[in-house]
Amino acid sequence: MIAVELRPPRAELESAEGMDAWIDTYHAIRSLTRHDVRVMLTDSAVGAQEENNLRHLVNNLGDTVGRHQIIPFLTAKHSLEFCLAYADQTAQSGFPSLVVLGGDKHVGRPRCLEHAWQLRQLIRARHPELELGAWANPTAKTGDQIEFLLDPHVSADFYLTQIVSHHQADRVGAFLDAGRQRGLTMPGVFGVFYYRSANIRTLEMLSQFLPVPVDALQQEFAGGATPIDVCARTIRSLIDLGAKHFYLSNLPTKKTAATLNAILEKAGVTATSR
Repeated sequence: MIAVELRPPRAELESAEGMDAWIDTYHAIRSLTRHDVRVMLTDSAVGAQEENNLRHLVNNLGDTVGRHQIIPFLTAKHSLEFCLAYADQTAQSGFPSLVVLGGDKHVGRPRCLEHAWQLRQLIRARHPELELGAWANPTAKTGDQIEFLLDPHVSADFYLTQIVSHHQADRVGAFLDAGRQRGLTMPGVFGVFYYRSANIRTLEMLSQFLPVPVDALQQEFAGGATPIDVCARTIRSLIDLGAKHFYLSNLPTKKTAATLNAILEKAGVTATSR
């Protein structure tokens, strides 16, 4: 599965600016889903409050996009009442899947529950028909991450990973090997970031939220690699390690599908191999 993670417009945008941002988002969603690409919509990314993505999608996309092609995100960085109502709306609107995350503890509002699995348990009791997604970090302590995914309390049908890079292939390989050895059968969707440049300020800012191989990326760009080259190398590396499902983050909102297709072509991922 190939998916693209999109960030909804920020809640504090002025009405005209917010409307333009949503129009770009709708165009990106339509162009991606026409190519059978799943779209994941984040919630409170990097601590910033975003618009209610479900409300906008239901009101504006109507039936032009299949609900199975959209995967909403829900973090625990809201009131418990909001989180449960969001899960209700997800199920009632016909979306089959929901990713439930704790959210970054270092920025934004606090979590309503300490752990995301606690929120997933409450949602599963209300809506057992929903496919729930969890979270794992292949660059963290491997044994702990696999143990977490195997725990019966995890209440998840699939998991997403933290952003990884081909410069961290040894860590990802160790994670996948440990999962196979421990009998982990839950499908994993590996995160790949579209680095648009090697700007040191940008990379250092991103390092606050995800493990960025700053020095290696700077050397790669300095050697003539393009953003598409770098992204494609990560996908190719993950495939060679045995990963099968991916979500791409930070693609441009305009010409999103064209950028994705260029990356997949460079990575040697064709329509027939997806």
